[in-house]
Amino acid sequence: MTYSSKPFFVLLILTFLTGFAYAQTFTNPLLPNGADPWVTYEGGYYYYTNTVGNRLILYKTQNLAELGQVQPKTVWTPPATGPNSKDIWAPELHRLDGKWYLYYTATDQAKPGDMNRYVFVLENASADPLQGTWVDKGKMNTKFTGLDGSIMTHKGQRYFLYSAYDGPQSVLHIVKMKNPWTLTGSEVTIARPTHDWEKYDGREICEGPEFLQRDDKSPLCIVYSASACWDDNYSLGLLTAPANADPMNAAAWIKTPKPVFEKSEANGVYGPGHNGFFKTKNGQNWLVYHAKSVANKACRERNPRMQPFGWNADGTPDFGVPVATTEKLKVPEN
Repeated sequence: MTYSSKPFFVLLILTFLTGFAYAQTFTNPLLPNGADPWVTYEGGYYYYTNTVGNRLILYKTQNLAELGQVQPKTVWTPPATGPNSKDIWAPELHRLDGKWYLYYTATDQAKPGDMNRYVFVLENASADPLQGTWVDKGKMNTKFTGLDGSIMTHKGQRYFLYSAYDGPQSVLHIVKMKNPWTLTGSEVTIARPTHDWEKYDGREICEGPEFLQRDDKSPLCIVYSASACWDDNYSLGLLTAPANADPMNAAAWIKTPKPVFEKSEANGVYGPGHNGFFKTKNGQNWLVYHAKSVANKACRERNPRMQPFGWNADGTPDFGVPVATTEKLKVPEN
């Protein structure tokens, strides 16, 4: 090879490698363990978190398929005592009003359990959520104890969604937000467990509500997780309301009679649920969720997974079936 031909050769190699990168594939799961996964895409980076139990962690990467090669950063540890000192669950990272907010569920070390379980929130003014200082903004002022807080924005109004412990059931509530750490006005119950697939082992559960809408002319959708986490049939249900509906009108929300995403024995996937959504730079929609590869009737061996999804003609999501751990998927574009 002559010296003058070397730059051209190098260019060919780089072109080949670039093309290979775009064709890169991955298989689920993303990590060996990790329940309640959450992904936020911002400024060319994916920020990922899941339940660890005793702290809050964040991953930062440009390639979610390489999550296992990324070192997570512990961004907050709970106090030794107090209302948010134990069982740190279901973290969600949101960018609101130019700041980062981490919503999480916790209970009291001295009085642990559902009767003292609430959603709390932290605030960070740094442009990078792995930097700066996380400030404790306290407990969300919900009417009931509960878990799995999330955010919904519709027509300029921000709403708080969570799973409230209302009597023997876990039900879905919605309430308006005054700011990212303060709720205002009355709460409304928009869903209760009514179907057999929402009930298991003496528990009646609707939890993990997540807002989704294709565009401003499509139905409002809230995707939620149904039944106990130790149920191998744990699955996703769907609430829909017209695009122009008032989200605070309980009668506007209609529940699908069957799960919209459930176990696949053929693919060896059990208990898929506690989901989140993210959209890539090119507009592709992805579902992130946890599932198990074994039917163990337990809240363990759950790990994070993701797969792209499409839309039905009526504007509701079409999640398909949980893909097998042997199926290769294209990496989300950045």
